[in-house]
Amino acid sequence: MSEARLRRIQKEISDCQKDKLTRITLTPVDNSPFHLIGAFDGPSGTPYEGGRYEVDIIVPDSYPFQPVKMKFVTKVYHPNISSASGAICLDILKDAWSPVLTLKSTLISLQSLLCDPQPNDPQDAEVAKHYLTSRASFEQTARHWAQAYAGAPATQGDAQPAKGVKAGKADPVALAGLEEKHVKQFEDLGFERGKIIDVLKRFNYRGTNVGKVTADRVVEELLK
Repeated sequence: MSEARLRRIQKEISDCQKDKLTRITLTPVDNSPFHLIGAFDGPSGTPYEGGRYEVDIIVPDSYPFQPVKMKFVTKVYHPNISSASGAICLDILKDAWSPVLTLKSTLISLQSLLCDPQPNDPQDAEVAKHYLTSRASFEQTARHWAQAYAGAPATQGDAQPAKGVKAGKADPVALAGLEEKHVKQFEDLGFERGKIIDVLKRFNYRGTNVGKVTADRVVEELLK
């Protein structure tokens, strides 16, 4: 074990503990300084506001000369974050890494990524298509996810949680960014709800795209 690496990580953890302003935390997993859970607040003015987001961090043997490995533990609806695995598409976690970066500064970069999605360089292609097709629908879905998975409260001015989030349970239709009427249209034909949601997601059946995908094409896919 590199003593220099250990000292640096211990200092970074200590610095985060002392910093009460950013509310960024680093918590060792099983008392290991090289496997951590980082956490930060969703940025204000975004669909992620009010949520608390956790990130799994693995510090490599060659740190800080090689980037840390990070993935979201909290589920996030974002073009540059895999909705399935939490994998992240961010240059500083790959070829743009620099030894001057720290765990805290990298988590701040993730926080900034939530403010500024890059749909043309996506980690999750389906979410990116949703973002590019209907920004308002995308933001509504991202808020559903923030409430369902990150503990975000109802949006300001709402008496109830966002549609699709009730008593801690989230409606799969809302989380997929789809409309109930479109799902019901095919459910009434006898198709299984989960499969309909999956197919409509793949067709990006949202916004103006709805008019570009015929019902016959959807049925054809559902019959496979």
